[in-house]
Amino acid sequence: MRGWWQDLTDLVLPAECGGCGTPRTVLCAECRAALSGAVPRRVRPVPEPLGLPAVYAAAPYADEVRAALLAHKERGALALAGALGAALAGAVRAGLRESRTARTARTAPTVRIVASWAHDATGGTGGLMTGIGDGTGAGNWAGSGGAQAGGPVLLVPVPSAPWAVRARGHDPVRRIALAAATELRRTGVSARVAPVLRQRRAVADQSGLNSRQRLANIDGALEVTAGGVRLLAGGPVILVDDLVTTGATLAEAARAVREATGPERAGEETTAVYRRSAWEGREERIAGPREERAKWTRDAPGMAEGNAPAWPIRAAVVAAAPDSFEMNRN
Repeated sequence: MRGWWQDLTDLVLPAECGGCGTPRTVLCAECRAALSGAVPRRVRPVPEPLGLPAVYAAAPYADEVRAALLAHKERGALALAGALGAALAGAVRAGLRESRTARTARTAPTVRIVASWAHDATGGTGGLMTGIGDGTGAGNWAGSGGAQAGGPVLLVPVPSAPWAVRARGHDPVRRIALAAATELRRTGVSARVAPVLRQRRAVADQSGLNSRQRLANIDGALEVTAGGVRLLAGGPVILVDDLVTTGATLAEAARAVREATGPERAGEETTAVYRRSAWEGREERIAGPREERAKWTRDAPGMAEGNAPAWPIRAAVVAAAPDSFEMNRN
């Protein structure tokens, strides 16, 4: 005989697992393991778009993971947000951890390059590098998963088109980001969601477009809101999305953040293509003589690592195309 609590459960829980359809569970143990059971890794779309920051993903976009993401996004299975947020939090931790590891391994010449960009590698950038005494720019924000000295981790959701939010009845990426921030705080990492990006023009649905078409569709479409620049100065920025396929949207989001915040964030690790040509390709956005721009790319072949500021932009997603996990070009 059914109890009243079972009837109430039916109202607040999905009738079946979002990944495989097992009855009476939000996400079964097997699907939860597929989503969060593996160690999150850095992923690289092929080809990598210009300006793409380092991206970390929790799981390949296939089978149960794909089904769970679609159930949450398109079918309104909102109870899945917690599990998806926990997976995203794992990808965020991976990005912070690897960023700290890379930056503490910098050499003395690298410190001089940072100083020439930031004017004072010991704190002379208006507070952006306060508390960094070793010149690495690592601070204490990644640590071993604990609290950070440089301000909370800022999870910046990639914005959905207004028409898509209206059609779905919710903003799936922002909901997952909120769940991820909650999970990070639960494990001792100070984090908050900073929804500072918005679309400044309409874009077409990306689902039927190839990589080149997606780049053209999203190019220049995002901007930081009027009050967003101040918020972005408060801590390390992690762009977050539910899925990365071609990387076009995350590259555009990173461009918008860089453009809004200025040169303080212009040196974080990006693709090799960005290192070679970003200065030339973005001439109209960057002040200064061409000789100085050339000097950076000529004298600092490791620009993405060597000239990075205290808080490089990173990106984290729940899932990525399976073949992007197979690329290892470190």
